[in-house]
Amino acid sequence: MSKEKVTIQDIADALGLSRTTVSKALNGSSGMPEKTVRAVLQKAKEMNYKQFAYLADVPDPDANPSEKGGNLALLAHIMPNRFHIASTLMATLEQEISKHGYSLTIHILSNEDILSLSLPQNLKLGQVDALICLELFDESYTRMLCGLQKPVLFSDAYCGFPHHSLHADLLLMENKYSVYHMLRTIMNTTKISSVGFIGDPNHCLSFHERYESYQAALMDSGIPFNLQNCIIDDDSFYGDDRWLSNRLAGLAKLPDMFFCANDLLAMQTISCLSKMGLSVPDDVLLCGFDDTFSLSSMNSTLTTVRTPSADMGIIASRLLLNRIADPDLPPTFTYLRTEVQFRQSTKLPVKV
Repeated sequence: MSKEKVTIQDIADALGLSRTTVSKALNGSSGMPEKTVRAVLQKAKEMNYKQFAYLADVPDPDANPSEKGGNLALLAHIMPNRFHIASTLMATLEQEISKHGYSLTIHILSNEDILSLSLPQNLKLGQVDALICLELFDESYTRMLCGLQKPVLFSDAYCGFPHHSLHADLLLMENKYSVYHMLRTIMNTTKISSVGFIGDPNHCLSFHERYESYQAALMDSGIPFNLQNCIIDDDSFYGDDRWLSNRLAGLAKLPDMFFCANDLLAMQTISCLSKMGLSVPDDVLLCGFDDTFSLSSMNSTLTTVRTPSADMGIIASRLLLNRIADPDLPPTFTYLRTEVQFRQSTKLPVKV
């Protein structure tokens, strides 16, 4: 027996949208994506919903590949260089959204922008359908962006992000299990009794998760945590090789191994140790995180965690387009699987 009366919920279920989004589209609410409105109106016509049954066919936006979908704005505090995984994410993201008629504009935030909670002057918010944020770890600025009534996706975030009720999506690489597995394998395979951490645990959510897994791996391996083995100062110091060299030289005794929060820090540490007459892995074992392509081509001996940076761009595009289509979906946290790469810097074979 067929259902006599079609409801807004029926249309929402047929399109995979929320009831609120369908209601707004049918009522002509402002701020709704044009593609979503067209899809809702067409489905209402097909399902003979009230007066919408008498509409003319609503053109399918996907039937015209040349139609412009809109504009996404990428905000970054620091422009990622070719050694950073975000550079690959940006390239893939732009390729993916262009398939749906969207363009990407890039805006680099100055310190003044962040302190004053201001958008860049060249960003016209009324012309933007959604925002994606890279390397943006300031809590106050994050909260400001989440209050703009625009879809927002953060690729990584400040440490407290998961504990705060912010209407935004979060995209991360998987940190905790991969770091724990990498460190536990090394600890169980080699005869080491001390491990240090290099990096600022409060720099971002990813660094914080890696630091927590480092501590968990130590505890479960029966290796005591010793703060004297770590260099966990504020992140503003790490760009200075002389500073890191002095911190390494100032340690009472080098631990058997260092775990660096990412590969850039790992390569910087290797360079500083070399200037001190020390080598990896002969004098100290060392591992990192990211397996950045450019870095791994320079030094394929580093034990690290490979991150799917290109896939992150694809997933980011889908999260943003889904959010544009249905702004009322609940916020999501998405983690992409990573893979440990065991190499000579920890005296382990490639496969363990």
